[in-house]
Amino acid sequence: MSDLFDYDAELRPHNGLFRAAARVGPGDRVLDIGCGTGQSTREAARATITGSAVGVDLSAPMLERARRLSDEQGLTNITYEQADAQVHRFPPTHFDLCISRFGTMFFTDPVAAFTNIGRALRPGARLVLLVWQERDRNEWATAIRRTLTGTSAAPHGPDPFSLADPAVTEGILTAAGFTEVSFTDVHEPVCYGPDSATAFNAVLRLWEVKDLLAALDATATEQARTRLRTILDAHNTDGGVYFDSRAWIVTARHSR
Repeated sequence: MSDLFDYDAELRPHNGLFRAAARVGPGDRVLDIGCGTGQSTREAARATITGSAVGVDLSAPMLERARRLSDEQGLTNITYEQADAQVHRFPPTHFDLCISRFGTMFFTDPVAAFTNIGRALRPGARLVLLVWQERDRNEWATAIRRTLTGTSAAPHGPDPFSLADPAVTEGILTAAGFTEVSFTDVHEPVCYGPDSATAFNAVLRLWEVKDLLAALDATATEQARTRLRTILDAHNTDGGVYFDSRAWIVTARHSR
């Protein structure tokens, strides 16, 4: 689906570290929250061998692509559900491992959401999350927004950096029944494409960029697009268009 942004390519360096931290074992029953087009779910399904993987996401188009890719790759121990993980009734104490690659930052009530997810985990099950650190440590967010609007101030609406503060996130997870919460720094770039032209088209498909441009008149929109081309050209390297980023790998165990 050409209208879906290729997050798998964007996050390739992050994904390798996330996969290593997940340590999916043979026989594990894995729950993947906010699975998108299912890369992390498919990797879990391959690693668990005799176990299973369930991917959950709100987006029907992304899940359609996830199912198609899983079928093409011959994976039979994988399923996908269109559901809101904050309130969905998962089978109780069923999963050995819950993973989420940038899929848990938009919960309305994070304590309630992680409590609900915890009900699906057996006692001692592991939780492995990949979440963004603070906005000002993520050039991909600040530089592009500043280029389009003249400011890098945080926008209203969904906050991809809501779990950036380790103290806040540990408090949320502890209140939801998790223990042994730890944080590992991930300092890897995000890639918007192999060249600036591809990156320009990719960035224009991002929901926040669409919203920012929609608020401008025709002249301001064209000026913003010109500035965007310029900054993407400036970040173009022989290996692709890269922006700096910082994230956390968060691990914990369910105690209930």
